[in-house]
Amino acid sequence: MSYYVGLDVSVKETSVCIVNDAGKICRETKIPSYPDDLVRLLNDPAMPATRIGLEAGPLSQWLFSGMAEAGLPVVCIETRHTKAYLKAQVNKSDRNDARGIAQMMRVNLFRPVHVKTLTSQKRRALLTARKLLQEKAVAIENDIRGLLRNFGLKVGIVSVIKFGERIRELVDGISDLAEIMEPLLAARQKLREQFMVLQGKLLSIVKGDPVCRRLMTVPGVGPVVALAFKATIDIPARFRNSKAVGPSLGLTPRLHQSGEDHRVGRVSLCGDAMMRTLLYEAAQVLLTVVKKWSWLKAWAMNVAKRRGRQRATVALARRLAVIMHRIWIDGSEIRQR
Repeated sequence: MSYYVGLDVSVKETSVCIVNDAGKICRETKIPSYPDDLVRLLNDPAMPATRIGLEAGPLSQWLFSGMAEAGLPVVCIETRHTKAYLKAQVNKSDRNDARGIAQMMRVNLFRPVHVKTLTSQKRRALLTARKLLQEKAVAIENDIRGLLRNFGLKVGIVSVIKFGERIRELVDGISDLAEIMEPLLAARQKLREQFMVLQGKLLSIVKGDPVCRRLMTVPGVGPVVALAFKATIDIPARFRNSKAVGPSLGLTPRLHQSGEDHRVGRVSLCGDAMMRTLLYEAAQVLLTVVKKWSWLKAWAMNVAKRRGRQRATVALARRLAVIMHRIWIDGSEIRQR
C-alpha cells in the first residue's frame, strides 16, 4: 500500500497528515519544525512514504534539504496553486491544510517548485542584505531632508559622498538642529560603510565567476543583475527552453479567455520580485543611460515607437532574461552588432 504525506509548516510546529492510496487518513500529529524530527517520524517502515509535500515558505528550503538528504521523496509545492486548492475547504486550520496537501500528493494535483542549491541561497542572502542596508541608508537620508525642510533648509541635489557635508553646512550655527542631525548622520554613515563591505564581497564573487562575467557582456547588465540572475535561475537546465524564463519571472501578460471573451492584461508579476525589478532596471539603463548603440537597443526603441516606453521596457526586460539564459546555456557572449 502507498502512503502520502502532507506537511503544513509553521515556525514552531508542523502539522503532519498521512493518507493511504484510498484517501483514508492513517495518522495525524504535530511535531517541532526541525528536519531531524520530521525524518524520524517519516522513516517509519510500517508506512513508507511514496510522496511528501510541503508548501513553499520561509522554512521550506531548510526542511526540504534535510529530508532530501535523508532520502525521503519530498516535494516542495507552489504556494498560489496550493492556496487555490485549499480555499475550497470550509474551515481553515493547520490540521485541515495538512490533510489537503496530503490529498494533493495522493492524486498528483500539485505544481512543484525548484528548491535552490545552498550556494544560490547564500548568494541570495548576500543580495538581500545588501539591498536592505541600501534601503535603510536612503530612508535615513530622505527623513533628514524632510526634517530640515520643516525649517526652510533645502538639501537639494547632492552626491552620496557629500551628503553629510551638505547637512552640516545647512545646520551650521543652529546648535539644536545640529545635535539632532549628528546621530542620524552617524547611523547613515555606518549603514553606508557596511553596504560597501557587502558590495565588495559581491564584486569579488562576480569577478571569480565566469558565468557572471559572460552575462555582463549584455548591455545594461552589471554585477548585481548578473549575480542575482545566476542565484535566481540556479540550474538553467530546469527550463525547457530560454523563452520559458520570462513567464517564470512574471514578465509575460496575463490571459483571460472564456467563450467570446478574450482579454490580455498586464504582466503577471509571478515569480521572483527582486529579479524582475533588477531586469526592469537593467532595461531602463539600456534605454536611457547606455550610449553605445546595439541591435538590442534598436529593437527596444522600435517597440517604444509602436507601443510606448513602458511596454518597451517590460519587453526588453523579458528579452534580457531570455538572452542571459541562452548565454549561460551556450557558454557564449552577446554580439553587439
